[in-house]
Amino acid sequence: MKTIYLDNNATTQVDPAVFEAMRPYFTELYGNPSSMHRFGGQVGVTLKEARASVASLLGCEPEEIIFTSCGSESDNTAIRSALNARPDRRHIITTAVEHPAILSLCKYLEKKDGYEVTYLSTDEYGRLDLEEYKAAIRPDTAIISVMWANNETGNIYPIEEMAKIAKEHDVIFHTDAVQAVGKVDIDLSKIPVDMLSLSGHKLHAPKGVGALFVRKRLPFRPFLIGGHQERSRRAGTENTTGIIALGKACELAREHMTEENTEVKRLRDKLENGLLASVPDTKLNGDPEHRLPNTTNISFGYVEGEAILLMIDQVGIAASSGSACTSGSLEPSHVLLSMGVPFTFAHGSIRFSLSRFNTEEEIDFVLETLPPIIENLRKLSPFSAEKQAPACTKSFTE
Repeated sequence: MKTIYLDNNATTQVDPAVFEAMRPYFTELYGNPSSMHRFGGQVGVTLKEARASVASLLGCEPEEIIFTSCGSESDNTAIRSALNARPDRRHIITTAVEHPAILSLCKYLEKKDGYEVTYLSTDEYGRLDLEEYKAAIRPDTAIISVMWANNETGNIYPIEEMAKIAKEHDVIFHTDAVQAVGKVDIDLSKIPVDMLSLSGHKLHAPKGVGALFVRKRLPFRPFLIGGHQERSRRAGTENTTGIIALGKACELAREHMTEENTEVKRLRDKLENGLLASVPDTKLNGDPEHRLPNTTNISFGYVEGEAILLMIDQVGIAASSGSACTSGSLEPSHVLLSMGVPFTFAHGSIRFSLSRFNTEEEIDFVLETLPPIIENLRKLSPFSAEKQAPACTKSFTE
């Protein structure tokens, strides 16, 4: 059975060209890039080229790129560096809809180290209020961390404007751009972001490699200490194969940026419009205007999302009920709850995230297969009884 993979915000297929670029560095060119001999030195040259490729995609200087193991490491490094560089500042600003890599760290810092954290709210479309944002900034604010695009809804946030406001208040601004890099144009030569996180496996490189952009002259404190690698900003022998793959993936992302925003978006819109039209009691979650071109999050009311995922898995469709890092939890998405999505709709939300490897035939198959699955599940769902006779259901549970 063929798999129709619509979970690309969780991870992506490694592009065959990326795999071919990294393969020689497993078995033939395995030297340590820090070695003095030519066998290792040639690997160092290739890493330099990969760094330049990542920098080119972001519009920054190669020296401003630090390679890491993943987006979560980049996020942790950015926030801890800002706090250590400005120990007199004890306040953090972030949003209620961040990835767990940010939210869990902020809650840890609150509980263990006594930092104060402001979590910005959203409206029903998942949009931020810039007046609330401005009012939250304090003289002791050390860092502001706001994701470029939301991993569950695809919402794109006004990062340029928020970074400018942070700059006016002399506050370090970090953005988790893991979902945005490769899908939207990013030019850090024009946007005053201080630090930016990205992850290789979200843009067709393998898992286990990421990067952190750190603007020149920004006070920086390393997270990993113990070696001179990455100009003493991140210790540890470089993941050479992963870094080379990331460089190739960034090169391909530049080439396919237009396709992401035309053909991938067209298929996303076809899927979204088709499901909303053919399945009753559905709801689009997120900002209909400012979203990633590959993402749609749809709530199927009065049915459980986990049941939907299990049923579509039986016919080869892979999707998600939210962040892969919170999968396994039976609680509704914190992102959707923050937006005020009703419980019986938040529980039935499915995120479909496409890539340039998806086809028209795959989307047609989902549009044909999913509506009857929803209809059958609703016949069995206790939420459907609540819809038909809410007063009776309430009386029984009480």
